[in-house]
Amino acid sequence: MLFKMSQEMNKLIKITLSFMACVLLASSVNAAEKYYYAPIAKHPVQVYFGDPHIHTRISVDSSLWGNTLGPADTYKFVRGGEVTSFKGWKAKLTRPLDWTVVSDHSDAYGFFQRMAAGDDFILNKPDGVRWHDMIKNGQTRQVADEFIKAYGEGKLPWDVSSADALAPGWKETVEAAEAANDPGKFTAFIAYEWTSNPKGDNLHRVVIYRDNADKTSGILPYTATGTSGSEDPEDLWTALETYEKKTGGQVLAIPHNGNWSSGLMFAETTFTTKKPFDKSYVARRKRWEPLYEATQIKGDGEAHPFLSPDDEFADYETWDIGNLSYTTAVTDDMLQYEYARSGLKLGLKYQEKFGVNPFQFGLVGAGDSHTSLPSQEENNFFGKHASSEPDAERWKTPFRVADIGTQEGWSEVASGYTGIWATDNTRVALWDAMKRRETYATTGTRLKVRVFGGWDFKAGDDKRSDYVDLGYERRAHGR
Repeated sequence: MLFKMSQEMNKLIKITLSFMACVLLASSVNAAEKYYYAPIAKHPVQVYFGDPHIHTRISVDSSLWGNTLGPADTYKFVRGGEVTSFKGWKAKLTRPLDWTVVSDHSDAYGFFQRMAAGDDFILNKPDGVRWHDMIKNGQTRQVADEFIKAYGEGKLPWDVSSADALAPGWKETVEAAEAANDPGKFTAFIAYEWTSNPKGDNLHRVVIYRDNADKTSGILPYTATGTSGSEDPEDLWTALETYEKKTGGQVLAIPHNGNWSSGLMFAETTFTTKKPFDKSYVARRKRWEPLYEATQIKGDGEAHPFLSPDDEFADYETWDIGNLSYTTAVTDDMLQYEYARSGLKLGLKYQEKFGVNPFQFGLVGAGDSHTSLPSQEENNFFGKHASSEPDAERWKTPFRVADIGTQEGWSEVASGYTGIWATDNTRVALWDAMKRRETYATTGTRLKVRVFGGWDFKAGDDKRSDYVDLGYERRAHGR
């Protein structure tokens, strides 16, 4: 019996060993095939989420609203670290971001600190004396509103765009981005926000460099005011072109908040001459502005119920009271020139006329947070600026009060983030994907979305194992 069992056991062991050998052999063959023969991905296979629009204390309005955190604090926060907010809250993201853009305002870099300190040139002006005293008395929010209005009307008593004003803040911005940038793990872009604000109308653009400090340290942000600045987007594009020719680098610009532009964002005439677009203009706009910020804290900018009356979602988080400074009320005739969806429609007309579409943009979502903390989480929202950080009374604090109306603080939108399809998490790969418009805006949810559209797709194409390659191939052939 024992002998027979041994024979059976021996037989069983041989069978088992043979089976294991087959499994190991199969595994080895599969591994070898996977390693040697699996095709390399032709296209991006990963989505990286981030915020392309964040302000720190370097932005004068952010400081005036009470923010004391700098770029280094932002990078610590978005990478999962804990920071202490303006009101003393311990803040930490539930889920870190993959990349971030610190984009402080081009004009008046670090100017709050000079007003607070009472520099001689500040106190030589009546407004300077008054604002300095108000800051000492804790009235920074009132100073912020007055400063923004005076800036928009071109009535500031100082040149806040000189090289002396910009250099210290830009140096801090570049150095902080370089210190935080960790290729393959986290990307910190070098950037700023060009702050064009004609008569209080928003024409801002976030300017993002593909490059490192070796190229960007030698320039300063292009401003909207001062002797060398301009409020005209065409002049910004010229400045970006000059940068590329001078350094061999690359840069792009992202417009935002058309809902605060009094109909200027997608206007069909040029800014300075007020002439209809020509082919040169539409080509330049497409070249320098491949993306548009469609959602953020100051209202969703995708659609409006007046323009899309049959879309029940078109009234999502709509801010349509006034322009940036709340000096001009929004009227119905402005709306088609303020929202992304109507901008895309307008672009089709120019595509037919010139063969080039100036509004063929991809979408991004951002926070435009002025707290240094891009916390677009609805269940733990830190608000637009330091004065609207969490506390029991913040719902009572209006965002803006003006003759044309009141924007309530509780109407601030917990939005948004941007998904980028890229080959890896580096400045070059992410920037190139932005240039290709391989992005999408989200109000905060990190959905993994990929969409291909065209006339040549057939039923069942989405079930094919190579549907991604198919989608890119059809796009590449213009079909």
